[in-house]
Amino acid sequence: MPKNEMDIQFIRKFKFVRWDSNLYKWIIPNYGENLELLKSYFNIRIAKIGTNPCEVCKPEKNITDVLINQKLPELDLLALNEIGQFKHWMEHKRYSNSTVKTYLMAITTFLRFLQPKTSAEATNEDMRRFVYQYMIPRKLSFSYQNQAVNAAKLFFKTIRGSVLITEQLERPRSEHKLPNVLSKEEVAILLKALVNMKHRTMLSLIYSCGLRRGELLNLLPSDVDSKRGLLIIRQAKGRKDRIVPLSLKTIDLLREYYKMYRPKVWLFEGQNAGEPYNERSLQMVLKNALKTGKIKKPATLHWLRHSYATHLLENGTDLRYIQEILGHKSSKTTEIYTHVSTRSIKKIKSPFDELEL
Repeated sequence: MPKNEMDIQFIRKFKFVRWDSNLYKWIIPNYGENLELLKSYFNIRIAKIGTNPCEVCKPEKNITDVLINQKLPELDLLALNEIGQFKHWMEHKRYSNSTVKTYLMAITTFLRFLQPKTSAEATNEDMRRFVYQYMIPRKLSFSYQNQAVNAAKLFFKTIRGSVLITEQLERPRSEHKLPNVLSKEEVAILLKALVNMKHRTMLSLIYSCGLRRGELLNLLPSDVDSKRGLLIIRQAKGRKDRIVPLSLKTIDLLREYYKMYRPKVWLFEGQNAGEPYNERSLQMVLKNALKTGKIKKPATLHWLRHSYATHLLENGTDLRYIQEILGHKSSKTTEIYTHVSTRSIKKIKSPFDELEL
């Protein structure tokens, strides 16, 4: 058919439609009312449907496989320039390196999916197609969809001229997952399994102060205030500074570690002096400790932070203090730990115990 933007927009509304750049054709699966809609829109008669359907015209259960294996086209020069502008804008606004990286990956994938349309031709319907034709077949997470929406909102505010309305971009329904927690006994087994002093100190500090991985690796020796019993976390998530209490046992552990390793720049350095400890190496430290301690749970470093908060709550610490220590912006984020704390749940008596069996 002749290239017509109105016709193209109509065709894009079909479920699982795709553009074949090799055949230079729109491929629309033959199921449901697709055929009747096409005949009605274009006012045409189709005398016969082929009895040997192409791959994408197989039953719907195979269409997901086609979508997953479909290779996205590379970006053209215009889109690459726009992404470059977006990157510079985020850096100018002092977004964290991880946020810049995440948003660039998300918006790059969306613009590749969008082609042959340009960003100026993008609509809200394109974002919906991106969800059910790209994210859902690949079983991408709720958080990835949220990140894609966040990236699109920022991108289309900085790159002018698009008909996409950022205020109408839809987010997925909220997930309500409980944080994963280790028991105090499991944490003790985990830490005892670490023979290396540096490794034990790093994981102990994550648990005893409720640190994020990046917060631990960005610590300087000067951030430890042993006289006041405080640890200073600088420019953490949201560009916020905060202080957290250091226990006497943790201070003793840090002193012993410092005498042994004498770090020059970072509190925890890698094999080369002056370089921060590697993130992947830290994850391997935890993995090996779990194996040595014979703990079967698939724990991550963030589990230690969750465990710290839950154990504080079970010890009777006020939620407001826990919020401050963890650096949560909203109290609602901290309240999730009330759902995994066993302090009150264990007091509930089951009516089953009252049955005379």
